[in-house]
Amino acid sequence: MTKPDSPLWRFGAATTALATAFAVAACGSDADNTAAPAAAGSHSAHAGGSSAPPQPLRAGERFVDLKMAEAYTPAPPEGGGTDEYRCQVIDPGLTKAQYLTGTQFMPENVAIAHHAIVYAVPPGGAAAVREQDAKTPGLGWQCFGGTGVDGAEVEDGDAAWVDTWAPGATETLLTHDAGYKLEPGSLVILQIHYNLLATDGKPAGSDRSAVRLRLTDGTPQTRELVTWSLDAPIDLPCAADESGPLCDRAASIADVTRRFGPEVGDMADDQLEECGQSAPKPGDTQTCDHKVPVPTTLFAGFGHMHLLGRAIKVELNPGTPNARVVLDVPQFDFDNQRLMTLPSPVEIGPEDTLRVTCTHDAGLRKRLPQLSKLPPRYVVWGDGTSDEMCIGIMTVSPRKS
Repeated sequence: MTKPDSPLWRFGAATTALATAFAVAACGSDADNTAAPAAAGSHSAHAGGSSAPPQPLRAGERFVDLKMAEAYTPAPPEGGGTDEYRCQVIDPGLTKAQYLTGTQFMPENVAIAHHAIVYAVPPGGAAAVREQDAKTPGLGWQCFGGTGVDGAEVEDGDAAWVDTWAPGATETLLTHDAGYKLEPGSLVILQIHYNLLATDGKPAGSDRSAVRLRLTDGTPQTRELVTWSLDAPIDLPCAADESGPLCDRAASIADVTRRFGPEVGDMADDQLEECGQSAPKPGDTQTCDHKVPVPTTLFAGFGHMHLLGRAIKVELNPGTPNARVVLDVPQFDFDNQRLMTLPSPVEIGPEDTLRVTCTHDAGLRKRLPQLSKLPPRYVVWGDGTSDEMCIGIMTVSPRKS
């Protein structure tokens, strides 16, 4: 079910007034989306490699190359570990609305750049992003799993996740007449995962990576792409051989609240209500049904969890004769959250239901350097490395009914 303050409902309320008809078009990465992902829970350092050249420009398109403001030298977080997740904000300086039809992350120091995510933040979230950047010492700020900025998060419908890079990835290229609309004042955030495993957590030089945007003015026929965020609760108990004070659900929620504030701390119980569940169901696998609010064309998607994620799936109308799987990631890899196109676009509407299902594995905690030294916990929804998420992030376009 979908409640009035959920991202999916807000999307529906915002798009019901749109009068543009959106034609069917496929979009996605030109990388091989059928390749099997890495074994779940590996999260090992990638081999280095430079970015491949982009595809040629199409009619009306131009490239805009944006670079980090200055070089940054990553360092592991307090408490040990070999990974830093750092967000950097870049202003594309747009003076008129543009459509983003392609994105390519270009790492400078491939020895430490492990993977990256590119977010587009509309003007409404720009002030919060700049405030976060200004109040944090050094270039950018620590982040994990999202931008880390209230008012500019994908799961809240306040930003778009437009690209993911891992070594070997090429440009994410959308169709010519479909893109993310960037208004003047929009910002780009690069979330870069720096891995210092090869240097045992010691600084390993600086990095000044860049991102290349493919922009076009668009035409009356250009379809605007929007991100849908389909989430499910997280209620992952400690493993059978683990114990400790944070293995209690209430204690873990209190810890999340202390670290991220009441809005995040309330998510564990708010999501149960949103999903029509009267009580938590502790276990590895969780689900949530979301009613489709408006007529929409579904093009592509990918799953987002954190380091304990094993598998994620999004189903359309489960349990009915017309049921079908629209996203299936049986071996989730946090470092390779690629956009996957549907074999053909799917038309959905208010009579339809989308169910997201996530499976996590508390046993991975002992195998991952980022988590192995942390106390065991009952894992609930949260923004930190030791917390979890379950989101089916879908690329859609609204259409006339």
